[in-house]
Amino acid sequence: MLEPIDVFWSFRSPYSYLVTPDLLKLQADYEVDVRLRVVYPIAIRTKATLFNKDNRKPAMYIVMDSIRRAEYLNLPFSWPNPDPIVQDFETLEVAEEQPYIYRLSSLGVEAQRQGKGIEFAAAVSRLVFGGTAGWDQGDHLSNAAASIGLNLQAMDDAIDQGDHQESIEQNHQDLDALGHWGVPTLGVRGEPFFGQDRIDTLRWRLDKLGVAKR
Repeated sequence: MLEPIDVFWSFRSPYSYLVTPDLLKLQADYEVDVRLRVVYPIAIRTKATLFNKDNRKPAMYIVMDSIRRAEYLNLPFSWPNPDPIVQDFETLEVAEEQPYIYRLSSLGVEAQRQGKGIEFAAAVSRLVFGGTAGWDQGDHLSNAAASIGLNLQAMDDAIDQGDHQESIEQNHQDLDALGHWGVPTLGVRGEPFFGQDRIDTLRWRLDKLGVAKR
C-alpha cells in the first residue's frame, strides 16, 4: 500500500516551483502517493500579505534567495510574466480581479483528480517561473498539459462543471489542521515538513517509518 504524502502547494510560490523536481524524484524512489493539495497564495487566502510597502526586505530576500536556490538546483528562474497574482508592486495592493490564480489552482485540482497532480505542477510552474513570457497565452499551457498526457480543454470543461473551489477550500482547512500556513508544506501521518529544503528530512522520516523504496 502506498504511503500518502500531501503536498500543500501554490502556483505563485517560487519555492513551490523549486521543490517540484524533488517531489517527482520522491515519487520515483519510494512507495508513496504524492498528492498535490493546491492552496491559494496567502494574499488571496487571508487577504494579508507577507510583503509590506514600508519594509521591502522580505520581498527582496525571497526574490534573491529564489534566484540563488534555482541556480544551486540548476533550474531556470525568472519572476513570472504575467504574475499569477495581480498586484500593484508600488502599493502592494492585491487586485479584486484575479484572472490567473483561480484558473491555475483549479487546473491543479483537476490534474490531481486525473492522477497527474505533481506532474502538472512541475510542468506548469516551469512555464510560470522558468522564463516563459506570456505563459498564459497561445498553446503554452495546453502543450504543458499534453506533455504529461492531459488535455487542457477537457480539464477546463471539467472545472466549469465541477466542485474544484470546494476542494481548494478543504485544502486550506487541512493545511491549517496540519499545523502550518505556508507552502510548500508536506504532510506525512500528521507531521508537517515546511519548505523546499526539507525533502532530505522527509526522506529520513520515511526511512524511519519503514516506507519501502521502489
